[in-house]
This record gives sequence, C-alpha cells and structure tokens, in this order.
Amino acid sequence: MYYWVKLIHILSSTLLFGTGLGIAFFMWMAHLRGDPRVIAATGRVVVIADSCFTAPAVVVQFTTGWWLLHIRQLPWTEFWVKTALLLFFLVGACWLPVLWLQVRARNLAREAVANGAPLSNAYRRTMRCWFWLGWPAFISMLAIFALMVMKPSSWAALW
Repeated sequence: MYYWVKLIHILSSTLLFGTGLGIAFFMWMAHLRGDPRVIAATGRVVVIADSCFTAPAVVVQFTTGWWLLHIRQLPWTEFWVKTALLLFFLVGACWLPVLWLQVRARNLAREAVANGAPLSNAYRRTMRCWFWLGWPAFISMLAIFALMVMKPSSWAALW
C-alpha cells in the first residue's frame, strides 16, 4: 500500500508543479503580448486549469502526504516534514491570491475588449502582484522537492 500511496503523491506533486509552471508561463506570455483578447482567452483557460488540475492536486498532496506519514509512523515534528508543511502552506497563501488575481486579470482584459480600450492600470497592477506572488510559491515548491528527496534533519544537513 505504501508504494501506491507514494506513487500517487509523486504524480500529484508533478501535476501540481507542472500545471503551476505551465499556467504561469502561458499567462505571462499572454501578458507580454499586451493584446486584451489574447489575455482574456488565456486567462479563461488558466482559471479552468487551476480549478481542474491545481486545486485537486493540492488536496491529493496533503492527503497522501499525511497518509504516508501515518503508514511510516513518522511524526509531523521531523524537521523535513514540518518545514515542507510550512512551505506547502506558504505556497497556498500565495496561490489563493494568485487565483483571484488571474480571474481579475481575465475580467479586466475582457472589459478592455468589450470597450475597445487598452489594458488599464488596474490590469497592470494586478499582473504585477500576480508576478511577485508567483516567485515565493515557485521557490517554495523547489525547496519542498529538495526536502522530500533529501529528508534532512536540519538546514545544516542540507549543506
């Protein structure tokens, strides 16, 4: 049972990281084009992808992680476990506003298309916040992967 749960945990982490990276890439590329029609269309797909793939992967990650700890009888207080959990919640604290910002950017782009107007300053502020919230989430995901692979007893053990 352990290996099946671990496989699901690894696959869901791949889905979570890959979808997040893909969404960020396509949203950013649309933003760089500066065309409200492209941004609105990309934003629509990005919001759907987050709902269909990212949100369920978050639930599966947490559930299978807990299950793996239970199977292996590992305490939550292990350094690598509690640090990964803190980072997991940091990623979530970044992702929830990012999800809202993607919806807002999409809606502002739709509004610009409907009015035949250029993208507004509100759109630019929204994307600036979106961009800067993505970095701590991305770096935290990399750190979580490192913690899962290396399972260090302290930060010093990583070096």
